[in-house]
Amino acid sequence: MKTAVSILAVGLAMSGSCLMTQAQVVEDFKPSELNQAGKEYPMVNSERRVRAQLLAPEATSVKLDIGGVKYDMVKDENGLWTGESDPQDEGFHYYQLNVDGASVPDPGTLFFYGASRWGSAVEVPAADAEIYALKNVPHGVVRQHLYYSKVSGTIRRCFVYTPPCYESNPDARYPVLYLQHGGGEDETGWASQGKANLILDNLIADGKAVPFIIVMDNGTWRPTGPMAPRREGEPWPPAGWADGFKNTLLQDIIPMIDSVYRTIPDNAHRAMAGLSMGGMQTRAITLGNSDVFGYVGMFSGGSISPADIEQNPEFKQNVKLLFIGYGSRELESGRYSMGGDPKTNTEQVNALGIKTSFYVSQDTAHEWQTWRRSFYQFAQQLFK
Repeated sequence: MKTAVSILAVGLAMSGSCLMTQAQVVEDFKPSELNQAGKEYPMVNSERRVRAQLLAPEATSVKLDIGGVKYDMVKDENGLWTGESDPQDEGFHYYQLNVDGASVPDPGTLFFYGASRWGSAVEVPAADAEIYALKNVPHGVVRQHLYYSKVSGTIRRCFVYTPPCYESNPDARYPVLYLQHGGGEDETGWASQGKANLILDNLIADGKAVPFIIVMDNGTWRPTGPMAPRREGEPWPPAGWADGFKNTLLQDIIPMIDSVYRTIPDNAHRAMAGLSMGGMQTRAITLGNSDVFGYVGMFSGGSISPADIEQNPEFKQNVKLLFIGYGSRELESGRYSMGGDPKTNTEQVNALGIKTSFYVSQDTAHEWQTWRRSFYQFAQQLFK
């Protein structure tokens, strides 16, 4: 009997706690800046909770799916479902709505390509949002560039950012950064989700970065054919996984960019960087081609170790900066520290005589706010 009473007391306490949590939600929600014109939802409050609404009178269950957690939404008498999440990290987040078991985009938002699909996103206001804010400063141009790839025999697309002074100063030539997206994303990511063009516009206006061109191409990699079960101790991704994009980059993209745009086509004025999968591609490509790239940036995409330098000794002579960036939550979990601890690796590589920079984005994980901040730090150190 005593046990039953105790269980009942715990149950009441938990129920009261849930009610208290609901009552404590701060009702100062404002529309996300990523909403379609005229749409109120989703909204975000000062606690960084995301609230969504969906009119679905015939649905029996609707959930808000964000950050790997599904939150139940509540239906009113008109069939309008409303619900909110726990507090989220600052910055950009993909999300979706789960309607009777089917995951669908929220019709209230703009769409972004991530998780290998076009879907919804919400922007949680950040304390440092001014680094990527749209300001009254001179702006560069992001243009779509279609080109034929001899390597793949296909028409491909990249996006090219040219700095504000590019059009007005036709005699000037510029360094180039080849900037890669992550797995499940594409060449639209860095301008749409990452706001790389606005970050660089603001840095140039503040005199914190030299003007340079950014090339954003599609480095999507998928296994060809059925994958054999991975054996314990085998490296992942498999050997040669980045060769397809490497060949396209070296044989198609770079020659095309150098022929069409006013670049300075040498190692000292060429950089490569990427996030997650793009960081891993950067590692694989630049280690073996350091004569092409003088600056290397990897955001949440592994690191370079002394053993890598031993196998590629020319990297030490050719590379002027190795930048490694991570979110603090990633480092705490250790989940993305492939190839050894990235901070230790970077310190050891620095001790070999290679200039390195290790950056940690506080209170963010494997997400766009980490990568925006990493790019902001990296861009200030390029081509100087």
